[in-house]
Amino acid sequence: VQLQAFGGGFVQTGGSLRLSCAASGNGFSSFVMAWYRQAPGKQRELVARITPGGSTEYTDSVKGRFTISRSNTARRGYLQLNSLKPEDTGVYYCNAARGGLDYWGQGTLVTVSS
Repeated sequence: VQLQAFGGGFVQTGGSLRLSCAASGNGFSSFVMAWYRQAPGKQRELVARITPGGSTEYTDSVKGRFTISRSNTARRGYLQLNSLKPEDTGVYYCNAARGGLDYWGQGTLVTVSS
């Protein structure tokens, strides 16, 4: 599976963005799909995760603001970012994992100005 993330950009506090992750290859529907982010000078952290069946989980700091979704037929994952804050700034990576398999996209930069 190859992943390509896009949709990042520069927004002001309170703005919104929609990130997309396009998957190529077979089996996307059986992978857990996730979004991680890495802020400048910080470690990469899990933002949100969605199972093949659609169950979701979020890190506490984004609950109520971000929404993860997926389309297995389109082989795409999405992350809707609302009410953005400067602390949401970072490179966002999509990830697909199943058993011992772990795939990463190249990252897309989100910058939120204060």
